Parts: sequence; C-alpha cells; structure tokens
Amino acid sequence: MQANNEFQQRVVLVTGGTKGIGRGIAEAYLEAGAVVVVCGRQQPDQDQLPGFGDRKAEFIACDVREAQAVKELVDQVVQRHGRLDVLVNNAGGAPAVDAATVSPRFHEGVLRLNLFSTLHASQAANAVMQQQEEGGVIVCIGSISALRPSPGTAAYGAAKAAVLSLVSSLAVEWAPKVRVVAVSPGLVRTEQSHLHFGDEAGIASVARTIPAGRLAEPRDIAEACLYVSSPRASYLSGTNLLLHGGGERPAFLGAANAEHNAQPQPN
Repeated sequence: MQANNEFQQRVVLVTGGTKGIGRGIAEAYLEAGAVVVVCGRQQPDQDQLPGFGDRKAEFIACDVREAQAVKELVDQVVQRHGRLDVLVNNAGGAPAVDAATVSPRFHEGVLRLNLFSTLHASQAANAVMQQQEEGGVIVCIGSISALRPSPGTAAYGAAKAAVLSLVSSLAVEWAPKVRVVAVSPGLVRTEQSHLHFGDEAGIASVARTIPAGRLAEPRDIAEACLYVSSPRASYLSGTNLLLHGGGERPAFLGAANAEHNAQPQPN
C-alpha cells in the first residue's frame, strides 16, 4: 500500500514506537500524513525519533505498565492535539526464560507489559474516541505466539492470546464508535533479531523455514496497521489479521522426509 495522505491531520499514538516494529509503524503513519506521538520509558535523542522527510514523531515518556501513567499519556496527546484517532498498542515483548524456574514476579511483569498495558491504554483511548464524532480505531499488536506453542516465552504467548480475546470483547462493547482490531506478526526482522536467531547465517536459516522465504520487515506490519485503521476497513473489527508469510512448515514433514531419505533406495 502506498501512502496517500489518507491520515492527513489524524492523530496517532504508537506505544513503544521508538524502535523495532513500533518505529516502522510510526514512520508509516508519518508518511501517510498523520500527526504521530510515540512513547517509551527513556527519551531518545532527537535524531533517533521516527521520521519521514522533515517531519518527526513527538515523544512523551511513559511506562506503559503503570495504569495512571498511561491515562496521563493519552491526556497529554489530547491536550496537545485536541483529539486521538488511532491508538496502536505496540509496546511489549519478553526475553526467553525457563517457565519451570523463573520467578512469579517475572511472569507478572510480562503480563503487565503485554496485556495490562494494552487494556489500560485502550480504556483511556476509548474514553476520548467515544466523544469524537468520527470515533476512532484501536489496533493491538498481537503475535503468532498466541496461536502456537511458545516454549521459552510461555507467559508472553499466554498474554498475547489474552490480547486476542480482549480485542474481540472490546470490539463488541465499544461499537459502533470505536473499532478494535488485532494485527499479529510472525517472525519479524528488527535490530534485535540477532538476540533470538544469532548471526546473519542463523537469520537466513530461520527465513528458509518460512514459505515466503524471508522474515517480515517492520514495514510489513506497518502496512497492515495503516489498512486496518483506515476508512477502507470500516467494517473490520473484533478480528485478528495474521501476518506470518505462510506459516511454519510442519515439523512432521521434515521428520518424514529425513526418514525417507535415510532408507536404502532401490538400484
């Protein structure tokens, strides 16, 4: 999708929008003409803010794990710009851990970051959007981890599964003024990919397991966000758009092929 200023003068808030997928989303909305606000726990340098041309995203410091801080974040956006048209709940993530031995406090933190922050931000945004003539759209960034086993990130996968349930419920409660949609990436190449997949050879090896032949780029996720929050998707709500490049090749196929190749072949 090519940006065509369809979000001209629209106000968009992207949580966790200074790097990775969030940065790509913020830059896409800027390109489409929106006024974009991003948040994070630490103020980045000005040259590190998402930008397009001579336009930059605005930054407001916020720890999205704190409900009151999130409410104040939304209040600041409205005070500055008079409205909020799109909220993208992007902030989240979790390092790989052993679910059997990690502390309860760690699991609680994962839920606060990936589930409760989404609920609190959505609640604050909805209160604003319900008062606007044109309502608004809330986009929640989910994950393929919600839909398949997520060993090493069990609590994260559970939190993202809960986000999908949340989306379907809020879409019913807050209709028709506010649409609520999930966009769920599969594997995405970001500046942190090496932490999960190792060097370039490791990343390339993982990419070969995906039917599309590559990991997603942040721009792929951004394009989906632009679409689901645009007037062209006005009937899209309470659902999940899954972006996984065709999915993952079933492990049994590899095992079956390996067994077949290991058998003596007739002359």
